[in-house]
Amino acid sequence: MKAIVYEGMKNVKVKNISDPKIINRDDIIVKVTSTAICGSDLHLIHGMVPNMPHGFVLGHETMGIVEETGKEVHKVKKGDRVIVPFPISCGHCWYCQHDLWSQCDNSNANGEAGAIFGYSKTYGGYDGGQAEYLRVPYANVGPTIVPEELTDEQVLFLTDILPTSYWGVENGGVKKDDTVVVLGCGPVGLLTIKWAAFHGAKRIIAVDYINYRLEHAKKYGVEVINFEQHDNTGEYIKEITHGGADVVIDCVGMDGKMTAFEMVETVLKLQGGSKSAIEIATQAVRKGGTVSLVGVYGGRYNMFPLGDFFARNITLKMGQCPAHTYVDRILNLIKEGKFDATDIITHRLSLNKGEHAYEIFDKKQDNCIKVILKP
Repeated sequence: MKAIVYEGMKNVKVKNISDPKIINRDDIIVKVTSTAICGSDLHLIHGMVPNMPHGFVLGHETMGIVEETGKEVHKVKKGDRVIVPFPISCGHCWYCQHDLWSQCDNSNANGEAGAIFGYSKTYGGYDGGQAEYLRVPYANVGPTIVPEELTDEQVLFLTDILPTSYWGVENGGVKKDDTVVVLGCGPVGLLTIKWAAFHGAKRIIAVDYINYRLEHAKKYGVEVINFEQHDNTGEYIKEITHGGADVVIDCVGMDGKMTAFEMVETVLKLQGGSKSAIEIATQAVRKGGTVSLVGVYGGRYNMFPLGDFFARNITLKMGQCPAHTYVDRILNLIKEGKFDATDIITHRLSLNKGEHAYEIFDKKQDNCIKVILKP
């Protein structure tokens, strides 16, 4: 089969590799019909996640048709059309039983966090779905059948960015009439804006530095701020909101624009990403407010502004989204026509164009926001 594989720092290739096979009795093989590149995939190719072997298949936003099932699979059958949530979860450990699906105790023998498709040996070593076929373990737990009347594009993001953005808003405690700041207007940030409005936020301020993404955010009727136009964006937000936002949602993580010094620190493995979004959040949130970290962060941080959060009674919430919890809830909203995420799709390409797709997404060329790949 063809697959997009990691071949080193900022180097992905479309290669022919062996088809996946059933290994465990509750595995399935999915013939991929649509897959996508996620912002967190860029962390892999930038060397920010350890234990990435050459030839490793990328991708954790995948859907398709069930091609083959193990003998103990009862939830789906051959021919079913399914989306596959990005966390790999056993369904019966304490964490899965308590809706902490991304922290599954059994899926990842290589670390404490649960496994993720296509996300290095550190996160389980499972090949990803940017390929023609995908092996899905624990198939009685994760894969969800989707209605035939809905297009791939309507439901593909149930695999990750729709649950992640919804969870970021819910985890931040956004409620009616709140003021919400969303840091980052990539795919997750844009969907977070839409979910904040869905939850009744009265004022939403979107922050980024890439003009075409800010222009897209404007279409949702929100205020936008280009942080390059302000010496201190956090203090500016505090001023225009008369004390700060009720909730700040950081959708940036390791994608943060780094200073030259911070880039050196990252290379030296002293820091897991840019603190800039966190520092803006420190200043932009009101006393007693909440900061929800949705963007993926790496290792330990020096000079983390913990004292600033502590002094102002700020609640910090963060982590990998337990996507399974939200799939059915959001799928029902899509079926009822109450939520649509397809407006963020800017590029539809064949899997053969995977190298080009990564380049334009990574370098933010051709006004690229979200790429869908078709095997």
